[in-house]
Amino acid sequence: MQARDIAVQVPTVALGDSIAHAIQVMALGRLPGLIVIDGEQRPRTVLPGTQVLRLAVPPAYQDDPALTRAVDEAHADVFWHELRDRTVGDCLGAHPPRPTVVKASATLLELATLMARQRSPLVAVVDDTGLLAGAITLDRLLSALALARPDEG
Repeated sequence: MQARDIAVQVPTVALGDSIAHAIQVMALGRLPGLIVIDGEQRPRTVLPGTQVLRLAVPPAYQDDPALTRAVDEAHADVFWHELRDRTVGDCLGAHPPRPTVVKASATLLELATLMARQRSPLVAVVDDTGLLAGAITLDRLLSALALARPDEG
């Protein structure tokens, strides 16, 4: 079985999209992360959900966790709205992580190895030209592995 056999279309975000939009795409799509694409539909980076969350938490709270205890509950529930004007690109910085990408012909073993090594529950699948062809979530990979049977004979 190859990556193309289990890849699915997932919503993506662009560098110019707001952090709020990125969170909504991930939440509404029930995705374990996000694929960030450029204007040509090439994956720029793949962010596990925890990294998307990191983009959403204002830097002041990350730098000083004690500050989080000073925020009342009503404001603590909507903290990420403080970043409404910031884009995914703004938060990634000048050197975003390399995308977790495989070619459509990659095997399940190659996928599993990449996901494990990169600690990413989401992999972008690209065609021979490098354009996004789909994505594979950890759940889809594990399901494919669980259903795979060794050849008999």
